[in-house]
Amino acid sequence: MNKQIQISEQYITNRIYTIRGCQVTVDRDLAEMYQVEVKRLNEQVKRNIERFPESFRFQLSNREKDELVANCDRFET
Repeated sequence: MNKQIQISEQYITNRIYTIRGCQVTVDRDLAEMYQVEVKRLNEQVKRNIERFPESFRFQLSNREKDELVANCDRFET
């Protein structure tokens, strides 16, 4: 049984980035909030792809990843 954690509004706000003009949260942060492995989160998205419209999900380009790492010290290459 997963232990529930209380997540503050500030915690969530700090994990929202603007990429391609959209406000997004990366899979790593969502997995952390839901207390699951990133791999498992992504598996569930793939298995239930009809529940996640394209506007809800996209993969970062290498340039976008590099920018995210450069602008946010929480991420590593």
